Amino acid sequence: MGDQIQFIVEKLNQEPFRKNYNLITFDSLESMQLLQLLNDVLGEIDPKHAVDIREELPEQTAKRMLSLLGILKYKPPGSISDLSAFRQGLVTGSKPVIHPVLHWLLQRTNELKKRAYLARFLVKLEVPAEFLQDDTVADINKQYEELMEAFKNLHKECEQLKTSGLSTAEIRRDIGAMEEEKDQLIKRVERLKKRVETVQNHQRMLEIARQLRLEKEREDSLAQQKQEQKNQLFHAEQRLQRAQLQLKEMHHAVVDSKPESLMKKLEEEINFNSYLVNEKIPRELESKKNSAYFLQKVVAEPAMSRSDLNVLEIKINEVNAQINQLIEKRMMKYEPIDSKFSMYRQQASIISRKKEAKAEELQAAKEEMASAERQMLQKTSEAHELEGSEVPKGDEFKHYVNKLRSKNTFYKKKRLEIAEITAEYGILQRTEELLKQRHEAIQQQLQAIEDKKGISGYSYTQEELERVSAVKSEMDEMKGRTLDNMSEMVKKLNTMVAEKKASLAPVIKELRQLRQKCQELTQECDEKKIQYDSCAAGLESNRSALEQEVKGLLEECVQEESNYRYINCMKRNLEIQLQRAKEEMKAYVSPDPQERRKAIREQYTRMILEQENLGKKLREKQKVVRESHGPNMKQIKMWQDFEQLMECKRECFLKQQNQMAIGQVIQEGGKDRLIL
Repeated sequence: MGDQIQFIVEKLNQEPFRKNYNLITFDSLESMQLLQLLNDVLGEIDPKHAVDIREELPEQTAKRMLSLLGILKYKPPGSISDLSAFRQGLVTGSKPVIHPVLHWLLQRTNELKKRAYLARFLVKLEVPAEFLQDDTVADINKQYEELMEAFKNLHKECEQLKTSGLSTAEIRRDIGAMEEEKDQLIKRVERLKKRVETVQNHQRMLEIARQLRLEKEREDSLAQQKQEQKNQLFHAEQRLQRAQLQLKEMHHAVVDSKPESLMKKLEEEINFNSYLVNEKIPRELESKKNSAYFLQKVVAEPAMSRSDLNVLEIKINEVNAQINQLIEKRMMKYEPIDSKFSMYRQQASIISRKKEAKAEELQAAKEEMASAERQMLQKTSEAHELEGSEVPKGDEFKHYVNKLRSKNTFYKKKRLEIAEITAEYGILQRTEELLKQRHEAIQQQLQAIEDKKGISGYSYTQEELERVSAVKSEMDEMKGRTLDNMSEMVKKLNTMVAEKKASLAPVIKELRQLRQKCQELTQECDEKKIQYDSCAAGLESNRSALEQEVKGLLEECVQEESNYRYINCMKRNLEIQLQRAKEEMKAYVSPDPQERRKAIREQYTRMILEQENLGKKLREKQKVVRESHGPNMKQIKMWQDFEQLMECKRECFLKQQNQMAIGQVIQEGGKDRLIL
């Protein structure tokens, strides 16, 4: 949090705010001052919001700020997840709400300025569907969308031009140079016209020159058409050769094959093409459409910053992790039947992937064969153009085959000779191995004899001495040559050193003088530096004292300004009250009865009389109610007693009716028994 406030204070002290805050003064700001500061930052991003928040209601301020923050895609931090709490904190100027917003805005001011500028033109107005049924409204909405798309394209072109490196100064220089060239050309044309006017029949000569230019242009166009026709003829010949080659292949296929094989090939081609048409190409087309849709959606959205991309990457990683967890849970919950089905599904997916891979390989092979055929046709055409040779036919082909056979027999003879030489080489190699073994055995015998005689290692030592003597002689020769070279090199170096000393002697003298001068200047620099440090320390102390004084005066100025505004407000209120009192006195003193009635005193007098009359009436009514209260209460008691009496009578009557019904039933039952 401290780093965040430090960053906010540093940014606010810079251009274009220049608030001259420190951590203490910024932390001591009240809620209204914080809201005004936030509004100033938003006004720097979008000039429409550069207003005084004291001149509007708090709800309007919060609504305006929330709308702009929504356009700028600000998301409240995790501690303020509830939007209502964030809105309440924004209305009241809460520091935990305002500080993160200021930190976020000041981090990316330039980017947010661009986004706010684009939002003025790219935030689409939502028109209800029932309004779009009107033709006029629908046409205007369509024009609005077209203008929005045109603005997008123009903005992209503008950004590309800004990043392309072209500057207005260079363009102006180019335009100036072109205008100068234009003026020079106009002057040259005028001079040539003046020269031509002196020549006889200049009009006829100009007409002939114009016709000559037209004929040259026509000649160039005809040459271009001729070249195009040659190219078309060349391509047509290539197509003809390709068609002839395909015809020959078809003839060979028909001659060498049977109807069953042809039908089988056709069925395979039909199956492959149907697979491509029904499965592979629609799937690829659907994937391309989806990718194009997503790309259009991305292009339609406003530009995203690096922080937005990081947030999206974090969300993608979270969703991928959730998907992996769900897949693991699903695999853990599989039953045996599901596992069998999963095995079959895996096999089916493997087969489908193999099928797709083979189809792609087949398609690639066909494309490769087609490219090879094109290259073959191109090479044959090139050979035909260079040498005029063609594919051998008839007797020429037979002669070519005989020649190949003779070369084949010659090749076989040479191959036999190589085999004999190889066998001989193997024998010689084996002989060499045997001789090496015999040499090793003789060496061992010689060593055993030397051991018996007491001179072991004599032969080896003699060989080593011979070898060392040979090496020593070579080294002596090399040393002799090296010593000669070194002596020559030393002589050269001595001469070079002498030359360098002679050439550097005056430079060394100058260097000594410069060193003395450097020491003097260094001593003088140290003295000046000490004086500068002392002077800078004094100025720094004076500056800090002046800064403290300026800060105190600024705070006093702010306080006095707030007092001045408060006194002005009180003065306005008193002036308004005084004006109302003057108008009241004028109306009260006026001889006109109509004006008198407008006076507040008269109105209040009438209201007081009306209220007094109303009070009298109410008091009289209260007196009547008090007088009639006792008899009315007695009458209410009598009515209640009468109601209870009537209720008792009703209950007695109901009981009597029930008893009579029971007796009648008993009598009827007795009669029935008597009859039985």
